[in-house]
Amino acid sequence: MSAKPFNIGRDCRVVLVYDGSRIDLPTVTGFSAQQRTSSLSSSPLNDMPLFYDVPNGWNGHFSFQRDSSGADDLFSAIENGFWAAGTVVLGSIYQYVTECDGSLSTFEFIGASIQLADAGHYQSEMLVTQTISFNARARNRIS
Repeated sequence: MSAKPFNIGRDCRVVLVYDGSRIDLPTVTGFSAQQRTSSLSSSPLNDMPLFYDVPNGWNGHFSFQRDSSGADDLFSAIENGFWAAGTVVLGSIYQYVTECDGSLSTFEFIGASIQLADAGHYQSEMLVTQTISFNARARNRIS
């Protein structure tokens, strides 16, 4: 098998682990993540300006076909847990990328706070797509 020249969207899988449980979202159709930074600058009197981008977490979103009530059940539990006990639990998001040479890279977004940004649009003869947005403390490479 020869190496591919570049990654395509099918090279990525996403798994959500929240409060110790794996949430199966079998048909993830899109994933996007961005590093967040805090910009700092210094203006020395005797030199050119200096700029620093300090890591400040990650954010992103992913879309998936509604194949089950898994996401709806998760967010119902999150909301009920908050109103019953005032607790907010963070989770992890795992991204698996098949690299061009066939190897697998695994990234973990830790301390993820999630939001059901879109619970879906129901319409005759149309797929229902849901979207989860997240903010995470950091992204670690696992393998």
